[in-house]
Amino acid sequence: MEKRVLNTQEKSGLSLQDLLLTAVLLAAGAVLKFFVGTFINFFGMKPNFIIAMYCMAIILIRPKVYYSVIIGLLAGAICQFFPGTPYLNLASEFAGALCMGLMIFIPLKNKKVVIPMVAVNTFVSTVVSGGLYTVLLFVFIKSNPSAMFAYVPIVLGTATLNAVIVSLLYFPLLKVLKKDNSSDEETNQE
Repeated sequence: MEKRVLNTQEKSGLSLQDLLLTAVLLAAGAVLKFFVGTFINFFGMKPNFIIAMYCMAIILIRPKVYYSVIIGLLAGAICQFFPGTPYLNLASEFAGALCMGLMIFIPLKNKKVVIPMVAVNTFVSTVVSGGLYTVLLFVFIKSNPSAMFAYVPIVLGTATLNAVIVSLLYFPLLKVLKKDNSSDEETNQE
């Protein structure tokens, strides 16, 4: 009986565990972007750890769409601490998180397609985020629109790297979360 009540409460909003997981992943993404992101660079393409981590948070906690958007806005706010064009990340991370928030509800009938869907969802969300950032950047600096297409391989490469990172981290993090949930259930039953 207590289990049902607990599950109903979690459905109405984010649990403390969801909030902590999101905070830890976004902080890890910021630290990785700051310290590691500059060293991992393949022809201008490097993983955007902040995008990868908010995608991971949304995939793991599967929040309602508006919570996904809030996570994206938090990620955009964190991006303001890094060099770049101010405030463009708020719009681009909003769009990327909205995309991820909508895609996580695609029903999976076959468990074997989980990792490909995790990779595809992260890839598409990163393309949406990076694509919007690129378009807004060229609108605000009023550059030649044809130069914008030079960024297409960079956005696609970043999306590919993010998809690989999230795919590699998905099952280990899911396993850790299941251990935490099972120990919480044992505590509640006592």
